[in-house]
Amino acid sequence: MSGVDGGARANGRKAIFITGAASGMGLETARLFAGEGWFVGGVDVNEAGLARLRDELGADNCLVQRLDVTDREAYRAALDAFAACTDGKLDLLYNNAGIGRGGPFADQPWDDVLAVVQVNFIGVLTGIHLAIPLLKATPGSLCFTTSSSSATYGMPMIAVYSATKHAVKGLTEALAIELKPYGVRVADVLPALIDTPILPEGAAASAPKAGVFRAIPPREVAETVWEAYHSDTLHWYVPRELVRLDHMATLEPERTRDEMAAGKLFATIDAEVAAATPIPIGATAG
Repeated sequence: MSGVDGGARANGRKAIFITGAASGMGLETARLFAGEGWFVGGVDVNEAGLARLRDELGADNCLVQRLDVTDREAYRAALDAFAACTDGKLDLLYNNAGIGRGGPFADQPWDDVLAVVQVNFIGVLTGIHLAIPLLKATPGSLCFTTSSSSATYGMPMIAVYSATKHAVKGLTEALAIELKPYGVRVADVLPALIDTPILPEGAAASAPKAGVFRAIPPREVAETVWEAYHSDTLHWYVPRELVRLDHMATLEPERTRDEMAAGKLFATIDAEVAAATPIPIGATAG
């Protein structure tokens, strides 16, 4: 599945390019933006999921392509095909593709370690680097990336995944400054537990039914992407109360470490959320 689908043209509509578009947060984002009248470029390695997405949105409203985000030349070709549909416009780049591997770091096969780094961080670097000319050429554009709650503090048993999401958060902060003179906004979303295919089997069912670390439907992230496009906020937290973990990790890193090691961190955050005045979404730690 590659190239431009017959008749697929933006025809003046705003345009979003989504990686990991065949399921989960990417799929829900594609649905939401298409419903708002946007032209959607969706890429993924899941060809069956992409075919379903194209059928759902309609071939005139989207361009779907198979893409491994670690393949730079294939990524370049996918963006070129998308730009041919949009007359060179890219209103929103959503770097969403990601994979996870759980377990003790020392037991992780090295190929798995490298795969997580390649998809979750190198894939993001590749996409942004290639898309910058399109973003600069589009007034009001946004470069948006899926980070994670594990970017607030390094989380055991997903150490490499957590490290890649810290890298994404740092990249977001740096590029927000670098690209601002060109009118390009840069932001990310830090979700907690989102009920998507990346979760281990049974994880959503075993999650708390309430609190910050409850399982959240991916539609909430899609709605956050929409809100982010209409805002200048740098970091978005889903749920929003998750900002308290970011504050705690910044101001009290040793306490955060000890609470996490004791298995008490999530309960501590929930208790602080219940007892405290909400922190505004745009607040920063420190």
